[in-house]
Amino acid sequence: MRLRAVLLLIFGFLPLVSVAARAATTPTEAAAISAAQNDHSAYTLPPDKLAKAEALSRIGTILGFGGTLWGIIVLVLILQLGIAARMRNVAVNLSKNRWAQGFTFFFEFMLLTTLLSLPLDLYEQHIRRGYGLSVQHWGSWLGDQGKAFGLSFVFGGLGVMLLFFLIRKFPRRWWLWLWFPTMAFVLLAVFASPYIIDPLFNKFEPLSKSNPALVAQLEQVVARGKGIEIPPERMFLMKASDKVTTLNAYVTGFGASKRVVVWDTSIAKGTSDEILFIFGHEMGHYVLGHIFRGIVFSFVFILVSFYIGFHFFQFLLRRFGTKWGIASQNDWAAFVVFVLVLSVIGFFGEPIQNAYTRTQEHAADVFGQEVIHGIVPNPQATGQAAFDLLGGESLDDPTPSPLVEFWTGSHPPIWFRAAFSKHYDPWAADAQPKYFPKQ
Repeated sequence: MRLRAVLLLIFGFLPLVSVAARAATTPTEAAAISAAQNDHSAYTLPPDKLAKAEALSRIGTILGFGGTLWGIIVLVLILQLGIAARMRNVAVNLSKNRWAQGFTFFFEFMLLTTLLSLPLDLYEQHIRRGYGLSVQHWGSWLGDQGKAFGLSFVFGGLGVMLLFFLIRKFPRRWWLWLWFPTMAFVLLAVFASPYIIDPLFNKFEPLSKSNPALVAQLEQVVARGKGIEIPPERMFLMKASDKVTTLNAYVTGFGASKRVVVWDTSIAKGTSDEILFIFGHEMGHYVLGHIFRGIVFSFVFILVSFYIGFHFFQFLLRRFGTKWGIASQNDWAAFVVFVLVLSVIGFFGEPIQNAYTRTQEHAADVFGQEVIHGIVPNPQATGQAAFDLLGGESLDDPTPSPLVEFWTGSHPPIWFRAAFSKHYDPWAADAQPKYFPKQ
């Protein structure tokens, strides 16, 4: 597959997604979008919160872009200063067993990069605590970092061994062969996360234990979900208040692992109607096929990234390999080059991925507002109030930078989502719902 064909694939695929989304827009939705784009009054903050939100937005932008840049600089320095080659020498001299070498090198790499990024991570948590978004004490936070390090070491180490096995087996096509197990891992992670990963970081209990009335209401929303089945025993309460003050409710997993999760902070601060709307949005991702489409999109994106990354990887090894002390692509130290390449591609590919997810998130907003019609008294007011609450508790800036939103925003800005809810009334006379026919 030539580079031109791959580029045509991804840049041709994305406009098709956008065109399909626009084609599915009803006149009622289009009118609400137009009205919302000129309405900044639906989501506002009092002066004290507004000052905090604007300051937090500036800090978040610096940390986001600065953290990515720092990560790339760290990788370049590890290569330029010969640290990658020295780490490889330590691993090779320690044992002749390739498994021992691979995991030793990966541990050295993880430990070094973790320590170098730790000051930024500590500062980010300090900011979250200072602005009241986090209540997690430092011991618990460090414990979570340790768990994440351990999981990354185990699964990442296996990934490193697989990568170098494929490099030896298929010197020119390893990028393609690597794509297949990567797809399998993504599917496994989505399925297993509710069982294995999530309980390591948060506490869960059956929602019926603490709030059976909310379970009954959620079942009403589920019943309108066109084939989706989430019985009460798959509805859980997450003790988010142990760590954060923000709100959320979501559906996670797929197949046998699919479940509803409501944060206890949502129940404490939001009304039941607002929780139903938030849940309806999350359920919309499943009903509208966003999980499957998102996985397919990620598969295409990963394939293109691997292909472009392979050629960038080969170029860097030819141009700088001798200077960096890396003899070939089969050298353990070449892994640092591989990570550098994917980091650069990931940064420039971020706007592409976010443009796609914003389309899905807006569709889920529409679904969430429609699915609660007839269950809550006023879906428009409920949707607007939910976004006002979510934004206020998260200190979302009402006037974010368009460039930052374009590059890093995985969701439409909160002001737009609140304004759209305010103006979207598909049940009015002569209006047209998008997902549910009028009764």
